[in-house]
Amino acid sequence: MNQSINRLNELSADDAQAEFVKCCGSTRWGQALTSARPFNSIDDLLAKADSVWWSLDSEDWLEAFRAHPKIGEKKAAAAQSEQARGWSAQEQSAASRATPEVIFALAEGNREYEQRFGFIYIVCATGKSSEELLKVLEARLKNDSETELRNAAEEQRKITRLRLEKILNQ
Repeated sequence: MNQSINRLNELSADDAQAEFVKCCGSTRWGQALTSARPFNSIDDLLAKADSVWWSLDSEDWLEAFRAHPKIGEKKAAAAQSEQARGWSAQEQSAASRATPEVIFALAEGNREYEQRFGFIYIVCATGKSSEELLKVLEARLKNDSETELRNAAEEQRKITRLRLEKILNQ
């Protein structure tokens, strides 16, 4: 078994919860994943993480979304660990290199999105240019609320998986 999986399995419940909440800001998700230990493998961890995520309700998803800064911003609405702040900055690094026009369009789009749907525009930004992030935002603004909540939840799931992998590779 992978040493990093062993490390997660051996953490106290409080320490495991703290590690998991760095990856996904949903308290219930972190608690459920902590309770799902021990994990047999990385694939087992990721499968359980996904299963728990999709078993949660929309309030849990919204809690997780609040743990992210808006695209192009540095501070989340909810408190974040130093590590999670660093991950967000790294994941959104392309947005920090955007032209002033794209930065403005992203800020305007973020406002419109949040006003329309009631939560921040969340997207797995890793590997995407600021222009791609803007195109995705513009396309998602055309969705109905139910579709968009599921889209945002799927993006959060992708982010969570990437962050779980980062924890395992520490």
